[in-house]
Amino acid sequence: MTNRPRPVSLFVASWLGLLVMTGCMPLRHAEFRKMFSKTLVSARHDVHVAEWQVTQQDFPNLGEAPWSIRKRTLRGGVQDGVDLIEVDNGELRFTVIPSRGMSIGVVHCGDVRLGWDSPVQHVVHPRHVDLQDHGGLGWLAGFNEWMVRCGVSFAGHPGEDGERLLTLHGRIGNIPATQVVVSVDASPPHRIRVSGLVQERIFKFASFDLWTEISTVPGSNVFRIEDRLVNASSYDREYQMIYHANFGRPLLEAGAKFVAPVQRVYPFDEYAAKDLKSWETYLGPTRDYGEQVYCVEPFADAAGRTQVMLHNKAGDRGVAVRYEVAGLPHFTLWKNTDTEADGYVTGLEPGTGYPYNRAVEREAGRVRALAGGGEQRFALEYEVLLDAASVQASHAQIEKIRGGRAPSLVPTAPKKD
Repeated sequence: MTNRPRPVSLFVASWLGLLVMTGCMPLRHAEFRKMFSKTLVSARHDVHVAEWQVTQQDFPNLGEAPWSIRKRTLRGGVQDGVDLIEVDNGELRFTVIPSRGMSIGVVHCGDVRLGWDSPVQHVVHPRHVDLQDHGGLGWLAGFNEWMVRCGVSFAGHPGEDGERLLTLHGRIGNIPATQVVVSVDASPPHRIRVSGLVQERIFKFASFDLWTEISTVPGSNVFRIEDRLVNASSYDREYQMIYHANFGRPLLEAGAKFVAPVQRVYPFDEYAAKDLKSWETYLGPTRDYGEQVYCVEPFADAAGRTQVMLHNKAGDRGVAVRYEVAGLPHFTLWKNTDTEADGYVTGLEPGTGYPYNRAVEREAGRVRALAGGGEQRFALEYEVLLDAASVQASHAQIEKIRGGRAPSLVPTAPKKD
């Protein structure tokens, strides 16, 4: 059954009442400027809306560009019970997966897809993911999203850190959101927002609240990720965060290229070191390729922002990523150009550090800590590039940040910051 939104005439009372009732407002909780808002999940108030949708036709005063938001619950196999939110801004479509830490499943814009063909074919419910499996590699049993956050207490390779065995890339990507709210701004350009709260809490060890927001403007080829990490503990807590965005065809192909204003680049290991000179370019699907990882330190502009890009061989399709370097000072390029059947994919991954085990990252000075009650914000913007002119414009922006400075290719793995 489809639930229809309440009439606009009742909005003000229902919106204020909704905020009080849920006790958990979207990230911009001080701004009472949402013309429409709907709570889809609230663990605090035992709310779970299984099926629901709204479109621009329900609120014709919210601009002329068509848009829609649909919430549904997947059924069958390992995806049974997974919540999915589908946003269509009229130009760009994306899916948010509240059941999997507010990951983003796939993005479509024109003839460009941001995503990849994982051997994991379905959106796996976390109940079917044993993070301890395969010596701590069980996270891979659910790995098929376009973007999954790695963290928060730890990220990177599995292994021992003191007396604790850490699993691959942490827990946050397999924790269902405790609250999900969708909203549309009253004032132009009527930004569509999907906001959520994901809590990583372990008695004595972690009390993290990750407030997430994925948003876009109707008719746009751009979307944003804005997150706020809060340490709800009274004590300082270490944290790590990597935004693991994964790309396959049509952007990834033989001759595709990664472009960035690189200060320094390091091979993750000896296997990556042997191809350091060609680290920015890609092969086609290659049997027994394995994976190569490069650790990047990017330049930033005067405002502290940087931009990177992946484009296809022809240079007429691509994606540009803009983000703040202060929160995410390190960048990982993951190249996994294996066969199509086994996952032909590359990862563009801004992060607080690199994907070594936390013990290694701590020794290198790349593990951060939040004071009790403290918070850290992360902001990333993705633009889908649909023609050669857009790719060239992104090139120009990257070159402006680079400022004529040549990158330093360091043949050994990164040490201390």
